[in-house]
Amino acid sequence: MKNIFKFLSIALIGIGMVSCSEEDLLDLSPVNNISLDDAFSSPSLIESSLNGMYNAAAIGEYTGTGRGYIWGAAFVQQGDNRGEDVVNTATFYQLTYTATYDPTTANNVYYWVDGYRLINRTNLVIEGVTNAIEKGVISAEVGNDYIGQAKFLRAITHFELLMYFARPYNYTADASHLGVPYREVGIDTQAEIDSEIVKGRNTVAEVYAKVLTDLNDAENTITNTQLTKASKGAAIAFKTRVYLHMRDWNNVIVEGNKLNGVYTLTDEPIGVFDNNYGNSESIFSTLQASTNNPGVNAALASQYNRRRLVAISPIIWRDPSWLVDDKRRVEIGDTASPEGMVFTVDGRKYTAKYRDGVNYTDAAPVIRYAEVLLNMAEAHARKATPDLAQSLTLLNMVRNRALANPATQAYTSSSFTTPATMVGAIIKERRIEFLMEGRRWSDIHRLQGDDLQPMDGIPMKVANGNPPATAYVLGTPYTGPYGVNAIPGSDSRFLWPIPQMEVDANPTLAAQQNPGWE
Repeated sequence: MKNIFKFLSIALIGIGMVSCSEEDLLDLSPVNNISLDDAFSSPSLIESSLNGMYNAAAIGEYTGTGRGYIWGAAFVQQGDNRGEDVVNTATFYQLTYTATYDPTTANNVYYWVDGYRLINRTNLVIEGVTNAIEKGVISAEVGNDYIGQAKFLRAITHFELLMYFARPYNYTADASHLGVPYREVGIDTQAEIDSEIVKGRNTVAEVYAKVLTDLNDAENTITNTQLTKASKGAAIAFKTRVYLHMRDWNNVIVEGNKLNGVYTLTDEPIGVFDNNYGNSESIFSTLQASTNNPGVNAALASQYNRRRLVAISPIIWRDPSWLVDDKRRVEIGDTASPEGMVFTVDGRKYTAKYRDGVNYTDAAPVIRYAEVLLNMAEAHARKATPDLAQSLTLLNMVRNRALANPATQAYTSSSFTTPATMVGAIIKERRIEFLMEGRRWSDIHRLQGDDLQPMDGIPMKVANGNPPATAYVLGTPYTGPYGVNAIPGSDSRFLWPIPQMEVDANPTLAAQQNPGWE
């Protein structure tokens, strides 16, 4: 059988099938490449193939250059700019920020394309390592660890694609609405291209079930403990996120409890970012090296710090729930080298979570323990018999470390006496705690039509551009002006369209395009 994918890069090139002709695929052979047949022929080459999979996750591709799709920077930048808690100050994320994209918009297209390139890499690793175990090239223990890591990346990438291209889990009673194609075949032959190119969308329920199967396998087989590669703890932590979206409150708690004593919050909120590769709280982050990062046009410290292309929005900055003396407002150092949590330029507030504006080595934070605790806090408040006391304890664990005086400022049992008010406080805490970490869109997505804290669509935002310094003056909630109108949940713009190049190549997906984008 003709082998279409002749080479497996151990550096940057991802192997995908959308947007490429057969001739293009044959040209994917930079000098660092080795043949796919040889890539799993020795322990060292297998390890290199695994590292290539992580490079694909952290760097992504955009017309031949790295741009951080999905897990290197794009998940933060797109997740932030789809929500109302940041302001796009220039034109870089304007199409995302203002929801003026279409099926050819680069960010939407490459989120999909690079997502599936990465997924194909994970499938090739799974198949290649499985064969290597059978041939005795590596031991089953080592090989299963690698397979588990690949399944973790496969699971979380499909899940991330759901956030942008499909309605939330509870959109239909049985989640039978369209999700995304769940690809489990490593494509390297013409026959595989022919079969996979016409594959349609799985239902959301099917995708969630496959995600959980992969994460369970990852939990049971991974032995790696490095922060920048998938670990058992990362698989468990991500399951709390998945179950939260499924509204399976009991399983959020079951999974979260597995991590008791495994991870701990840093003493101060700044600790995560002072040492983003060696703290006790980060569970999974992607490696960004000085010689291998998404570059000036995507690296987090470039976009959010040095170039200041995205500011903190006055909407969240002036929210009364975010106390004036909260440590997550601390400013340390000067504008050129901010070392606190935020910094100020012309009265506007920017995040200082990503500090290395020269070499772009800040880790991209995919999931950390603070999220697990808040996921559990919300689940305790929402379960059939709410446990508001435990919910409060978990909420205060995250919030109290940021308070100037927890003895007087901590929430008490009288602060929130109903599940709805408790959940509202947790959602607000998530907005503050994970500001500029890409988490806002995920919450907007899952809260559509919620029973306790319902949202309808995308909230209105401050106008694209540079807000005046007066907009950041504390003391009262922000009430305007706005410049980007709210978008109802029923609007086609709530979902991204499947890329035009994909529907042109796949007649099945062409018939399954998101409504309003046909």
